[in-house]
Amino acid sequence: MSDTVESRLAAMGITLPTPPAPAANYVPFVKTGNLVYCSGQVPMGPNGIEHVGKLGDDYSIEQGMAAARLCAINLLAVMKMAVGDLEKVTRCVKLNGYVNCTPDFRDQPKVVNGASDLIAEALGDKGKHARAAVGTSALPLGVAVEVEGIFEVA
Repeated sequence: MSDTVESRLAAMGITLPTPPAPAANYVPFVKTGNLVYCSGQVPMGPNGIEHVGKLGDDYSIEQGMAAARLCAINLLAVMKMAVGDLEKVTRCVKLNGYVNCTPDFRDQPKVVNGASDLIAEALGDKGKHARAAVGTSALPLGVAVEVEGIFEVA
């Protein structure tokens, strides 16, 4: 098998979903020049929203990491929709991860590693990115994590 983003995803057992239509007045991505800005992705699985919870209260770091990983899968699905072929991605420029957590929770970076690790594994060196990991008191639908991304494309 060739060493492509799609082959690496397949080796991880990942099939990219069809991104859902936006739930409000926004678009899934905006392409300007050679950058694609992807709207925040929540942990939407094949049967709907997954990973509802608050880190530091009823949700573990491991569960939060799984939520962030699913958000990253959804980001890659949006990128595929945006550019047609993930081989056109030349760099993940930045990820912003938002963690639904209690005020005393301090492990937002560990949680967002779930997204960063997936992007790095799928994109290889092109997946090394700048990042923010931010704690927040609430996220849409009560999800544990939301992740947005900026990608450079050829």
